[in-house]
Amino acid sequence: MQDNATEVTAAGIARLAGVGRAAVSNWRRRHPDFPKPVGGTETSPSFALTDVENWLREQGKLAEVPLRERVWQQLAGHPAGPGVALLHTGCALLLVHDRPTDWLELAAVSDDHLAQRLPAALDDVLNRRFGPRDERAVRLPDTGLLPSVPLLRGAAELAAELGARQTYEFLLGRHLDANPRQYTLTPAGPAQLMAALAGPARTVLDPACGTGALLRAVRDLSPEPDQRLYGQDSAPDLAALTALRLALGTPAAGGATVRTAAGDTLRADAFPDVRADAVLAHPPFNERNWGHDELAYDARWEYGFPARTESELAWIQHALARLRDGGAAVLLMPPAAASRRSGRRIRADLLRRGALRAVIALPAGSVPPNNIPLHLWVLRRPGAATPPAPELLLVETTGGGPAGSGDGRDRLPWEQVQQVVLDAWRPFDRDGTIEELPGVARSVPVIELLDDEVDLAPARRLPPPAAGGGAEELAAVRTRLGDTLRLTADRAPDAPPAAQSPARWPQTTVGELARAGALLLRTAAAAPGSATGGSAGAPVLTDHDVLAGTAPSGSPQGGDEEPVLVEAGDVVVPLAGGGAVVRVVDEATAGAALGRGLTLLRPDRTALDPWFLAGFLRGTANNRQASSFASTATRLDVRRLQLPRLPLADQRRYGERFRALAGFEDALRQAARLGEQLVQGLHDGLTDGTLGPE
Repeated sequence: MQDNATEVTAAGIARLAGVGRAAVSNWRRRHPDFPKPVGGTETSPSFALTDVENWLREQGKLAEVPLRERVWQQLAGHPAGPGVALLHTGCALLLVHDRPTDWLELAAVSDDHLAQRLPAALDDVLNRRFGPRDERAVRLPDTGLLPSVPLLRGAAELAAELGARQTYEFLLGRHLDANPRQYTLTPAGPAQLMAALAGPARTVLDPACGTGALLRAVRDLSPEPDQRLYGQDSAPDLAALTALRLALGTPAAGGATVRTAAGDTLRADAFPDVRADAVLAHPPFNERNWGHDELAYDARWEYGFPARTESELAWIQHALARLRDGGAAVLLMPPAAASRRSGRRIRADLLRRGALRAVIALPAGSVPPNNIPLHLWVLRRPGAATPPAPELLLVETTGGGPAGSGDGRDRLPWEQVQQVVLDAWRPFDRDGTIEELPGVARSVPVIELLDDEVDLAPARRLPPPAAGGGAEELAAVRTRLGDTLRLTADRAPDAPPAAQSPARWPQTTVGELARAGALLLRTAAAAPGSATGGSAGAPVLTDHDVLAGTAPSGSPQGGDEEPVLVEAGDVVVPLAGGGAVVRVVDEATAGAALGRGLTLLRPDRTALDPWFLAGFLRGTANNRQASSFASTATRLDVRRLQLPRLPLADQRRYGERFRALAGFEDALRQAARLGEQLVQGLHDGLTDGTLGPE
């Protein structure tokens, strides 16, 4: 059933029609019959979803709204806000998940009757899953369910197609993706790594659970039949969403026990008696008001009372206090926590007593905030019969020197990062030491770290190897550079003859070609919590890869939406930056997932030559007329890009010329990379003494 009160923004309209927001603005200006705003603000108006659907359909821009898109628009435009809508939807999906026949019986009545009967049914399911109302974080608001009934019916219908868990993950992921600044997110890849470092666990606690990514990763990695999952967050809505998210992933009977609570963990711990096998956390950073004044004599400070500026060390000690003897804790930490002078005494005591086992530097961009290469601290609660560990494992995966350097663009693919970390951690966890991997991993004697600074930053103890390797490697780089420069010269294009008069072709646009079926236009699927829209298997082709002409480097982040996989001959266009860059997918790139910020054009080979299409789309004037300009960014409306109407034979003649230009450009890029590697390698070798000046 359609809810006539559901509103949709301009961004939502663009998503419905598969166009950019600039196209929606043009429609509003050019079409007097475009629906009038019914809410929002002057700068960000909202429109009635039903009116928008009807207008799009009349204009031939929309055949039918997909069910998942309709449900998302109902959630995003809910009159009580998307937070309440997510709570109502999660509770209803839990009823569908646990008692599908009860839902079918309830859904057979009118909306008014369903809104009256549903609260009792939902309360019963919530009681069975999370305990009595006064003990659980998931409570239905007193606002009533009638405004949510169309949404709940749609969500249940979508669950019949996708499953209840997948439906909720899709809606939650869309909400997080649309509001990235409102939440501290832990991407799926780092969450999975943290779960692997912690190991199998029956009782797991996340004292800063956020949206539940870490608890979900533990459950997915090592599901125990009687697993107990505990989470706490200062935001009541997040504590409730985490509980629903976890419950929807477990059977109604015999599954994990899920308990979440809302509250300030350090000041009002909801689980003081829990002794967990594992504690995972992505705590808030740099908090001054964490409870320093009122918690001075708290029993959790076994390793020293944290300074007001050391909230992260308070979270570390809270995690250790909630572990059983021998239990593991893995926490995301800012790099400053490893070296700040105010925390050196606590760090020293963590080392002396064997509680801190590893400090792992992640690449910048792995976890928000993306400009900082965060650290993972791996800890174990010392037992009475456990002697202090004599060594600490340090791992450096940033590939860019001291912590804080680099922009994360040249980091290893996430799968390699995870493999490097686990290949170092597993033998160290087993044997207490490992053989040094230069510039990557080293087990450092604790006594070596107990100086005046107790600086645990991996980059300080693991200087990176020279950029070009030793003398033999540099000689090989020089040889490759010479070969590449000769190839570049050979590929330098001859100037074609000037045309007697400028060509004047009849023009068409990408939008017109898409409507005519001459090409397929796709954008990336938005995976929950994902920065790239990838899936668990395929590497992700990012906008940076297209701009730099490199292989797919994005990290698959999981998610329940099917990724868009590129095929050889597809044309990929970045939407941001204003640069005239287009890429034709080759066999080596085929199979990668399309990343965020990219549009894929798949031409019908009987009507369009891919290289002809890519070449004309790349024209500077073409890009300028199809771009919208803001004060800080430029965005391309791909549907407005133009190209001439030419017979296929003529297209192929132009296509061969554009293909040759692309080969020349690739050779130039390769020569530049090799030249930079040779120069930096010589600098490093001369300055570290591995090369002589002769």
